[in-house]
Amino acid sequence: MASSVIKEISYEDLKALVGKSQNLVLVDVRSKEELEKGRIPGSVHIPIDTVEAALSMEPEAFKAKYGVTKPTVDAPELVFHCHMGKRGGMATSKAYELGYVNARNYAGAYKEWSEKEGK
Repeated sequence: MASSVIKEISYEDLKALVGKSQNLVLVDVRSKEELEKGRIPGSVHIPIDTVEAALSMEPEAFKAKYGVTKPTVDAPELVFHCHMGKRGGMATSKAYELGYVNARNYAGAYKEWSEKEGK
């Protein structure tokens, strides 16, 4: 485990970016089964066990597979989330190892989002 402290983003800050920021790359690392119960609008589904491979892909291959432009290593608004926060943190840590310096974990995760959004 890297010693770097995982940067987090709050519900309020994420809510302000969703649907408004062109730079936001919101990665949902939950399982397909969890995803079927609901998702944060605009999120990209990259299961936790494939995050490292996905972030290591060539940009063209990434776009072909996920339908969005691959974030650059200095992407300002790269956010990971899961259901409770743990896997999102693991994914964020993995992103740091790959050079994504601004990656953040939405620690409240889908659980908080769905509660606050009333879904």
